[in-house]
Amino acid sequence: MLPNDEKKYAIEVNNLVKSYKNSIKALDGLTFNIRTGIIYGLLGPNGAGKSTTVKILTTLSRPDSGEAKILGIDVTSQPDKIRSLIGCVSQKSGICFDSTGRENLMLQGQLYGMRGNNLKNRVDELLKIFNLEESANRSTLTYSGGMLRKLDIAMGIIHKPQILFLDEPTTGLDPEARSTLWTTISNLSKKEKVTILMTSHYLEEIDRLAECVAIIDQGKVVIEGSPRELKEELEGDIIKIELQKDHSDKILDIEAILEKQKGVKEVMIKNKELKLLVSHSSSILPYILQSIHSLSIDIMSVEIIPPSLDAVYFKYTGKNIEN
Repeated sequence: MLPNDEKKYAIEVNNLVKSYKNSIKALDGLTFNIRTGIIYGLLGPNGAGKSTTVKILTTLSRPDSGEAKILGIDVTSQPDKIRSLIGCVSQKSGICFDSTGRENLMLQGQLYGMRGNNLKNRVDELLKIFNLEESANRSTLTYSGGMLRKLDIAMGIIHKPQILFLDEPTTGLDPEARSTLWTTISNLSKKEKVTILMTSHYLEEIDRLAECVAIIDQGKVVIEGSPRELKEELEGDIIKIELQKDHSDKILDIEAILEKQKGVKEVMIKNKELKLLVSHSSSILPYILQSIHSLSIDIMSVEIIPPSLDAVYFKYTGKNIEN
């Protein structure tokens, strides 16, 4: 048993730094803590450092500096202890496609030292949890993308780990399969009583599943909190305006005239795109458009974006997550 003070956090990450041969820092002082028993989301675009973080926490890579602990155990100095406590589902499938779903689960359990009825009962349990009973004895070559991902996750928890890492779990799935898997992951957290760290660049996925989320950019946590807390911090909408052409020569004029408007909190301009963080967007919008037209600038389109994780991400990183 671990001491109570070490059980407060399932995962502790302190000032992790990791660089690759090209000298680009994948992680640049990454710090966060994850409470036991929750689903925690790392949100960021490709290249933000999400997968590197998972590799370090699952003992597949070593940091250049900093410290990471799983249930109070240091991942660098005691990797063997860590591996028995965790499960990991990476972006690359670990399924053997020459075998059935049941055979894949049996093999994975044997790799963890499971045998006899203990293994058989666990396999039957997981096939039921993931709704794979009818297809259990079929070749995985006949499985849909959603079924394969379910099997991947089932294989990741065959040994009942205390912590599960899901690295981009629904990438490549169609919307229906993605939604079904979200429900499975949510139920899994409760039924298996497992702490889940999931990485994603899907905003809706993190919003729906995560109890706490860290938005990361360029290897650092830029903001952390529950999805609701992060959206409430915006205290307003984002007005997105696309201009007919690039007006780089008028940036200072645009900023000056818009920042004078009551209710405009922040002005962001990039190429032909103008974004404003505002309060009371519906009432202030006519005055904003009038101000832009007064500078002889033509507008192509206008969109009001209510508080969302996308808006939060843009506020703290200055870019959209899909980019």
